[in-house]
Amino acid sequence: MAERPRSKSASKQKKKKRMSGRTWFYGLFFTAAIAIVCGIIGYLLIILNGERILTENGSKLNFGEASIIYDANEQEIARIKIGTDNREIAEYSEIPEQLLNAIVATEDQRFYEHAGIDFFAIGRAVVKDVIARSAVEGGSTITQQLAKNVFLNADKTFFRKATEASIAVALEHQMSKPEILTMYLNRIYFGKGVSGVKAASKYYFDTELEDLELWQIATLAAMPKAPNRYNPIIDPESSMNRRAVVLNLMQEQDYITATEAEEAKAVVYERPDSHEDGQSENFQEFIDYVVEEAMEITKLSEEELRVGGFKIYTTLNQQAQQAMDEQFANNENFEKSKDEQIVQGAMVIIDHRDGTIKAMAGGRDYINKGLTHNRVQVKRQPGSAFKPIIVYGPALETGEMSASTILKNDKKCFGNYCPTDKWGPAPVSMTQAIKDSRNLAAVWTLNEIGLKRAFAFAGKLGFELDNEDRNLSAALGGLTHGTTPMELAAAFSVIANGGKSVDPHSIVRMEGKNYTYTYQAPASKQLMSAQTAYYLTDMMQTVVQKGGTGTRAAIDRPVAGKTGTTQHGIPDYNGPGIKDAWFVGYTPEWTAAVWMGYDKTDKDHILKSGSSQSAAMFAKVMKAAMKNVPKSSFNKPQELIEEEPPATITNFNAIFIEEEMKVQLSWNPIQDGEVTYQVFRKEASETEFIRFVDSLTSTGVDDMSAFPGLTYEYYVVAYDAGNDLESSPSPTIKVAIPETEIIPDIPMEPDPTVPDGGDVTTPIDEGGEEASPEPGDGTEQPGGTEEPGAGNGTGEPSPAPIETEGSENGNDAFENTDTGGNTQGAGG
Repeated sequence: MAERPRSKSASKQKKKKRMSGRTWFYGLFFTAAIAIVCGIIGYLLIILNGERILTENGSKLNFGEASIIYDANEQEIARIKIGTDNREIAEYSEIPEQLLNAIVATEDQRFYEHAGIDFFAIGRAVVKDVIARSAVEGGSTITQQLAKNVFLNADKTFFRKATEASIAVALEHQMSKPEILTMYLNRIYFGKGVSGVKAASKYYFDTELEDLELWQIATLAAMPKAPNRYNPIIDPESSMNRRAVVLNLMQEQDYITATEAEEAKAVVYERPDSHEDGQSENFQEFIDYVVEEAMEITKLSEEELRVGGFKIYTTLNQQAQQAMDEQFANNENFEKSKDEQIVQGAMVIIDHRDGTIKAMAGGRDYINKGLTHNRVQVKRQPGSAFKPIIVYGPALETGEMSASTILKNDKKCFGNYCPTDKWGPAPVSMTQAIKDSRNLAAVWTLNEIGLKRAFAFAGKLGFELDNEDRNLSAALGGLTHGTTPMELAAAFSVIANGGKSVDPHSIVRMEGKNYTYTYQAPASKQLMSAQTAYYLTDMMQTVVQKGGTGTRAAIDRPVAGKTGTTQHGIPDYNGPGIKDAWFVGYTPEWTAAVWMGYDKTDKDHILKSGSSQSAAMFAKVMKAAMKNVPKSSFNKPQELIEEEPPATITNFNAIFIEEEMKVQLSWNPIQDGEVTYQVFRKEASETEFIRFVDSLTSTGVDDMSAFPGLTYEYYVVAYDAGNDLESSPSPTIKVAIPETEIIPDIPMEPDPTVPDGGDVTTPIDEGGEEASPEPGDGTEQPGGTEEPGAGNGTGEPSPAPIETEGSENGNDAFENTDTGGNTQGAGG
């Protein structure tokens, strides 16, 4: 059969395919050749550029230009350049082999294999960054880090990275690996003004370099990534965690055994007895906070930031900071400890109108013994200071309750949770519950509004609470991990700011070479209604008034706030004592949070008094700090309708009825509106009236507790619960109770001189004396108040400590057991 002739189109297609394959072959060949040539030329240029820079700079170590920090008035307060004063040069022979191994394992695992640039590590970092959609891993080698820190500024640009690579390659050509490692270890910044591994060994461990133990080596190797964050003095916990990472890496790379790793992980760092801090800078905790914030803003390391020549303008108010430093340096403001472990404290001040941080005290160590860790950012149990956040704020926000809502205060169990406090079972208004810091009322209220709404409200204010916290003990501050003074100050700032969001910050702007930053506040959000914020403020003002738990926080301007204390929760110890003592409060201008307690609580290191000293610290600092701040008042939202208070009580009478030994009180009813009545009483020798009877609906009451021979004064007030308004006091009436002779009922026996049936008898002598009752002798007076006293509580929290509450000093200790959640009491 004859073959069919091929069509022209088929021939063209075949020819086209053959030509396309050839074209691809030659194209790939020449592309590869050009790439190789370009690569060689580029590599030569990189080497030549690096060699040129090394030639121009010689072996000189360039520490860069100091970054400068300014206060709110743009006055210089610190230069944070890494200095050379606290540096000792170590020879390669002095450096322990395991220290070299630790640095390589942590910073550059392929150090001995690459020639300055690790393309494998760069590729791995790119892949991880792509997967994470952000920069999560760097690809810099030890040589590149050395090149950057010695010869370059901190500007993160493409050209800088290219120059860094060229210097790294040049360094590898001119120096051996041991020389590079030695220079690197002599160059590393270890925080606290210490540079170089030799000085760091002596500073942190009081040990010669060659005598370092494995756990000490791992601690030092952990620090280059973040000298402050992983510093054993500043943050022992983070340092220990990072040390474990270093040891794991060393084990994985067969430098140490698993047993050696576990033993080194277990050692707890203790500062050497001979240690003395060399810091001479003022405002050190604020400076450290600024550096951390600047690192977040610029995404630079601390070392890059310090040598970058930045000008950092901050929010520091020197008058406020100096006032705070002065009070924290005064030992009289803190309880005296049995030994060298002193009572610690922390405080932060925020201007809630713009979020600027005015001052900060991270602990007493900053002044006396140098920097430890900033306790402003350390979590502690908040106790009753958390009630406005988790109970009363959410309750008001529902619109179903108000400041005058009557809350149940009777002792009861909620499942297995049985909170207690010292107060009686009578119902109480929300305002009075906050003023007295009552526990039962708070738990009842949280149960009424529901955990879901309460936790959503707290979440808006920045509290990320665990699922374990979702139980009623949260009403008394029983949290799994607690909260920090900074978090509480920020949350109370929202209340003080009319419910609008506040963004605490310490940096206003930064200027550097090819870099500028200006703070821009995030869009304001209404996190709670203006009415809720106003009523919380109005109620918390009673806390610092007479009879409130925080009276010592009062100063010469309006103040609202809340106290908080927590029980010690020490296992197998049932004695008295308090773990945490708080006062968080605000004026119309500034908010401040104060915490006091021991870093480590045990039976020998617990507070005896409650929140009174924290409240006093608030007053002492704020009064001096705000000396030049113009005074203002808390603003009432325009949408709140002004209601007229009830009319003053008329026809008030008080008379003593001798036959019944009582004072009978009566008055005319208020005709307009729904009101209740409050009766106030004081004995003539007393200086203050007490609320004798509360929530009366009748227009009269009897005082059955008046004692003979004493004089009492009374007045009555009408209270409009719906609008939380009260009338002016009625006229005061004075009633004198006459002396009364009490004739004892003594058994009699017949007189033998009198005939049977006579009525003359002789008293039986029982060997005792008749005693007339004294005022207050075994008699409870209604409406009486307790004087503040020392906390006295027991109980072990699970998982959070129990809290004490109910007076200025937390004198009503108690114990609760909640098998389904935290064991918790509330603290004044």
